[in-house]
Amino acid sequence: MSIKVGIFGYGNLGRGVEAAIAHNPDMELCAVFTRRPPETVKLRTAGVPVMLADEAKNMTDKIDVMIICGGSATDLPVQTPAIASMFNCIDSFDTHAKIPEHFEKVDAAAKASGKVALISCGWDPGMFSVMRAYSESILPDGSTYTFWGKGVSQGHSDAIRRIEGVLDAKQYTIPVDSALEAVRSGISPELSTREKHTRECFVVAKEGADLERIEREIKTMPNYFADYDTTVHFISAEELKRDHSGIPHGGFVIRSGKSGLENENTHVMEFSLKLDSNPEYTSSVLVATARAVVRLNREGASGARSILDIPPSYLSPKSPDQLRRELL
Repeated sequence: MSIKVGIFGYGNLGRGVEAAIAHNPDMELCAVFTRRPPETVKLRTAGVPVMLADEAKNMTDKIDVMIICGGSATDLPVQTPAIASMFNCIDSFDTHAKIPEHFEKVDAAAKASGKVALISCGWDPGMFSVMRAYSESILPDGSTYTFWGKGVSQGHSDAIRRIEGVLDAKQYTIPVDSALEAVRSGISPELSTREKHTRECFVVAKEGADLERIEREIKTMPNYFADYDTTVHFISAEELKRDHSGIPHGGFVIRSGKSGLENENTHVMEFSLKLDSNPEYTSSVLVATARAVVRLNREGASGARSILDIPPSYLSPKSPDQLRRELL
């Protein structure tokens, strides 16, 4: 099966999708669509056209699946329904509380066009969602815990950069080791937000800025830092570039559950990720699921899907017979 892929948006995630396609011989990058002047976008794949976003509507017969690489805050709520009205597509919408609303809008657009649209795909939501579903189904009497980090939170970093007097910043989310070990022991502790994670901030301030005020604004920021033990380091721009230029991330999904007629046995299921590059791993998930989206549509399916609706075998380039022989 040859799959012709389009990329809509060419930031960190779009560049990651381009790289991931190169690792999948059954896929071909056909076009990249951008809101920037196309001549300013330099791809690493030779011979692929860069086009204005508005030109995507002229490529509906040349692209099997569009991978949408916009942001969840303002881009994807608009872009995904619009693109689903023309293409099979995938996004990584990650505002958990708004996923049901997003799904409904995309589902309506995709059903009207006869396309399949996979939303909220990546590692969380995405692979962590699958592990939560598997573990809660297998151990219904228990507790599930999700820990994120150690890794860079791009949204929290951006929130710091918006504070007056801040030039640049990186923020790391870090699981609390004692909380992790308690969960792994199978005792199913009740943990507050503060007990599960800490936050560490590296901030480049403008010359002469009030550092005490900046630190206070960070630590008291509602929805971001106020509920966490937060450490703030002020460093130079050179140090930030040298020591904090990457975008690593990862985390753990842990399910502790009981079995037996008297709940006499405890089981702990754990899935973990340690990622050098958050956007490149997310991109790899998007590209694997592109295969599933195209397969579903070629079978006659339409409408929105989540990763929980995708059979694992549909992600693989291998035949069902190969999978049974090699992985089962």
